[in-house]
Amino acid sequence: MSIIYVLIPIAMLFVLIAVAIFFWAVKSEQFDDLDRQSVSILFDDDNQSSPSKPNAPKNEPLTKEQPELPL
Repeated sequence: MSIIYVLIPIAMLFVLIAVAIFFWAVKSEQFDDLDRQSVSILFDDDNQSSPSKPNAPKNEPLTKEQPELPL
């Protein structure tokens, strides 16, 4: 029964530390904009260069049939 006199202050100390850490996280804006990082993987980066020709028409197929040359 005397152990309870030790465990209650230790538990209260843990709760106090947890509450202090929570308020520090809120104050330092750790919880702002939680959705931006989770959806940023879905969008392409704009600064990557395109591997295709820059002046190529967009409606042309990527592979063209070569015309037969007379021999």
